[in-house]
Amino acid sequence: MPLVRVHNFSISLDGFGAGAPQSLESPFGHAGERLHEWMFATRFWDPEAGHQGVDDAFAVRHGDGFGAEIMGANKFGPPGWQDDPDWRGWWGEDPPFHTPTYVLTHRPRPPLEMQGGTTFHFLDASPEEALGVAQEAAGDLDVRLGGGASSIRSFVSAGLVDHLHLVVVPIVLGRGTRIWDGLDGVESAYDIESVASPSGVVHLTLTRRSRT
Repeated sequence: MPLVRVHNFSISLDGFGAGAPQSLESPFGHAGERLHEWMFATRFWDPEAGHQGVDDAFAVRHGDGFGAEIMGANKFGPPGWQDDPDWRGWWGEDPPFHTPTYVLTHRPRPPLEMQGGTTFHFLDASPEEALGVAQEAAGDLDVRLGGGASSIRSFVSAGLVDHLHLVVVPIVLGRGTRIWDGLDGVESAYDIESVASPSGVVHLTLTRRSRT
């Protein structure tokens, strides 16, 4: 049965997936790129100079077996992007998704067809409704939940996430967007494993237990 999966989502020691304030110039706020430095050093990110190892083994799974992606409005663009009719996302004309990609926003706009098989669709929908649309597009493949933290939190809270891969980065941000707020006791629904990497990050995987 197709799954809903999160991969390679980095958080700080205190659970923030982005710092503050987020803007066009600083997409991750005061966190800068510190949450993602572990990935930049992998062969997945840099085939020429990147290294193999624990981090790379996790990172490469980002593209395995997905037929659609769901993301929150703050992943698609900086605050206020809805007011810019020419905004086409952070990734240029060939985004790295290569599937139908559903952007959750209270201000939908017409679909945006990009190169490489990515088409952005803009939905004003609940997590359950958005997932239904994405699953229909994905067919027999899984749906990737791309973030940000508030979107992941809402899908986890609704019991919709089957696999959650978080990369705990050894920094403390103190402010921003936290993933765990309101998810008290969520660990009871998941089997949890952790793998420490020589880079200093910890790969935390939560796999939802069978409901039977």
